[in-house]
Amino acid sequence: MSARIALLRGINVGGHAKIAMADLKAMASDLGLGDPRTLLQSGNLVVRSAEAPEALEPRLAAATTERFGLVVTYFVRDPGQWTEVIAANPFPDEAKADPSHLLVYLLRAAPEATAVAALQAAIRGPEIVRAHGRHAYIIYPDGIGRSRLTGPMIEAKLGPATARNWNTILKLAELAGG
Repeated sequence: MSARIALLRGINVGGHAKIAMADLKAMASDLGLGDPRTLLQSGNLVVRSAEAPEALEPRLAAATTERFGLVVTYFVRDPGQWTEVIAANPFPDEAKADPSHLLVYLLRAAPEATAVAALQAAIRGPEIVRAHGRHAYIIYPDGIGRSRLTGPMIEAKLGPATARNWNTILKLAELAGG
């Protein structure tokens, strides 16, 4: 069994779709997933499983709906995919200087170059978007809270997504043993 990094989209944000991390770990354990661990309160789960990430996503989503009554999208990656997320970062200087303002968006599918260009063209602030595979990297130099580049705007161009800042990306790699 290998590590699987599972990120939940849209839980415990603004008081909506609340799931206690202890309950999430218990659900994973009940599903037969090994060594469930969480990071922070924003839906970061690391488990051990022999299942492929794309097979684990719908199983976790169905269990979450059944157990908590919430429809949640999962984005699951294996350690090799997570290593690629880190290695493909097009903003290494920003990752070192200001990691909390660099977000990685996990996507369902690799976006077309035209979609990434359309998103960049729609930005009315200093944010910069780059994509690699099923991941988009966005720098928010003035902070995420002040940005007009919102999740719905990003998803309208790139499809369903969930984001984590660079600090969290690195902590999840450690938690997964990578």
